[in-house]
Amino acid sequence: MLQVGTVAPDFTLPDQDGQPHTLSDYHGQKVVLYFYPKDNTSGCTKQACAFRDLYPQFREAGAVILGVSKDTVASHKKFQQNHGLPFTLLSDPQFQVIKAYDVYKESVGKTGKINGGLWRSTYLIDENGMIVRAHGKVKAAENPAQMLQEVR
Repeated sequence: MLQVGTVAPDFTLPDQDGQPHTLSDYHGQKVVLYFYPKDNTSGCTKQACAFRDLYPQFREAGAVILGVSKDTVASHKKFQQNHGLPFTLLSDPQFQVIKAYDVYKESVGKTGKINGGLWRSTYLIDENGMIVRAHGKVKAAENPAQMLQEVR
């Protein structure tokens, strides 16, 4: 995880519609940047739907939500449509942003094979682009409410 008090690395990634989003374009707003392993899986769906349900309160508090995973733009589009997600999902199949935010971890499996994966993690970035909260290994269903409290 990146440390609280550091500048959030800037990036540009395509959203669920293929449109590029650059983090620095959100200066002046709070950003909840959450990383999740895979579209349409149980935990990821719980987390996304909880963010969806709290979305009006996040907007009222002046925050935007950006979800990031390695899934494709097309996969993100289906995930958004299946669950009525009103926020932006960003596609990072090359793991560039995932690695820049230090949420990609490798482990050795029982057979000795090296497995890599994305740790469910969330950052709160302030209006000036500084990381003010960093949470690793978050609980999918609880994380959105926790982040709303921190945004407020």
